[in-house]
Amino acid sequence: MRSVTGRALKVLDAFSVERTHLSLSEISRYAGLPMATTHRLVAELAAWGALERGSDGKYGIGLRLWEVGALAPRGLGLREVAMPFLEDLYEATHENVQLAVLDGLEVVYVERIFGRDAVDVFSRVGARWPAHATGVGLVLLAYATTEVQERYLAAPLTAFTEKTIVDAARLRRVLADVRRTGIAVSDRQVTLDAMSVAAPVRGAANEVVAALSIIVRAGTVQPMPLAAAVVTAARGISRALREPGGRPRPSQSR
Repeated sequence: MRSVTGRALKVLDAFSVERTHLSLSEISRYAGLPMATTHRLVAELAAWGALERGSDGKYGIGLRLWEVGALAPRGLGLREVAMPFLEDLYEATHENVQLAVLDGLEVVYVERIFGRDAVDVFSRVGARWPAHATGVGLVLLAYATTEVQERYLAAPLTAFTEKTIVDAARLRRVLADVRRTGIAVSDRQVTLDAMSVAAPVRGAANEVVAALSIIVRAGTVQPMPLAAAVVTAARGISRALREPGGRPRPSQSR
């Protein structure tokens, strides 16, 4: 990326979940840019609000960038429509509830509700995760195009626990089961203490646009009772997305 825009994107790409606050020299190193170029770009990005400088002199992502990112159609509109159903599902279970979309070959979480006493999970709004290890990812991958699936199956599959699916042939069978049943179960694939059950959310043309999941402590409940609640919520979001304007129905539990 030799253009000004490309270099500015490199600056922003230097930040990650593990690197939320960086000094100028750290930004320069992670972005692979000369210090003088980094200094100029960081100053411009900070003036616009994409970056903010802390009292320690380090920089973090600014609220202006968050505001712009929140306008993404697959984020803002979907979240507004889905939230009443996520809240209903949470009130019925008091477990972690998550909504995600597929971006390239990764899952991106666009909304979540965490249960106070529920099992800990790694995801956060805006976080990315490999699709094969999560419930929402298995759903999104199962309904993705053949091209996307084949690209994913051809790449190495990262193991997070001994339960993570890392064999392409097995993953192919799991995706076929997800399409057949309409639900996905990821049991202890990300951490050994968590299980997720997920279902697809469909758009106006009946295409799968997102996935909804509930995450519980592994071994405390069987997947099928959870699946009924998750499928009901996902279908509710799907119906709301098909309504004129894509507005959600009033929540029945409030």
